[in-house]
Amino acid sequence: MKILVTGGNGMVGKNILEHPKANQHTLLSPSSAELNLRDYNAVDAYLKKHQPDFIIHSAGLVGGIQANMARPVDFLVFNLDMGRNIIMAAKENGIKGFMNMASSCMYPREAQNPLQEELILKGELEPTNEGYAIAKVVATRLCEYIVKENPTLQYKTVIPCNLYGKYDKFSPEHSHMVPAVIKKIYEAKQNNATEIDIWGDGLARREFMYTGDLADFVFYALEKFDQMPQNINVGLGFDYTINEYYQTIANVIGFEGKFVHDLSKPIGMKQKLIDDTKLKQFGWQHQTSLEEGIKKTVEYFKTSVLHD
Repeated sequence: MKILVTGGNGMVGKNILEHPKANQHTLLSPSSAELNLRDYNAVDAYLKKHQPDFIIHSAGLVGGIQANMARPVDFLVFNLDMGRNIIMAAKENGIKGFMNMASSCMYPREAQNPLQEELILKGELEPTNEGYAIAKVVATRLCEYIVKENPTLQYKTVIPCNLYGKYDKFSPEHSHMVPAVIKKIYEAKQNNATEIDIWGDGLARREFMYTGDLADFVFYALEKFDQMPQNINVGLGFDYTINEYYQTIANVIGFEGKFVHDLSKPIGMKQKLIDDTKLKQFGWQHQTSLEEGIKKTVEYFKTSVLHD
C-alpha cells in the first residue's frame, strides 16, 4: 500500500518508519514544512497529488504536564486543527482506510481502572492535559461519525497507553516521565549525586509501553484492519508504580544513591491503566519488557541525545 504517515518526525512516526515491515509498503512522511496539517487546503492538495491508500495520523503537539498546563490553547487548537483537517480531507478524497492515533488521556480522570474503550466522554477529564484530551476525543468521535454515515470507510482509532523509547524528548519542559527520569538519573550518576527526588510518594501507578511495540501493533493491525474494533486500547494491560520505574532506570544506569519523596509536588492521576480485553481478542501483545525497553532507551539517549 501507499501509506501517508503524519508526524513522521515524532517518536511514534519514526518508530513506524523504521519498523522491519515498513519496507513492505510505500511510506510517505512529509515534514511539517512540506505539509502543514493546520492548513486544510494544503492537506487536501497533498492528498490529491499523492493519493495514498491509507493514512496513519500520528502527528500532534505533545508534552508533559508542565507544557500542557503552560500552553492549553495550543494543545487544544493545534491538535484539533490537525485531526480535523487530515480526517475530513481523507474523507473528501475517498481514502478508505484511516488509523487515528489517540491517547489514554481521553479517559475520565475518575474512571474505574482498567479503562475500557466505552468510557470516552463518560466523565470529567484530567485538568492538567484537558485541552490535548478534548482534541483527541473530537478526532476519535469524528472517525466514528464518518463510519456511521458511510460504513464502507474504515476510520478507526488506536488508543495507546503512555509511551517511551527511541526518539523520545528528553528536555525537562517537553518530556514525559520515563525520559525525564532517565535524564535525571543519568546526570545524577555523572555528578556523583547521592540522592534523587521523586514527585509525590511515588505510589501512583503508570502503564508505559516501549514505542517500538506500538509500531509493531500498527503493522499487525494493517494486515487485518477490517477486524480491528472501532476504538482499541493498545498497551501492556498491567502497570508499575512511579517508584518501580525509578528503580528500574537506576538499575540500568547503575545509580546507587537513594530516593527522596517530595510530597509538596503534584502527582496527576493515581492510576491510568488500559483494559486490554479487545486487544487480546484482536490477537496482539507487546514483546518488550520494561528492563529491555529502558536499556534500549538509555542506549539511544547516550548515543543520540548526548552527542547532538
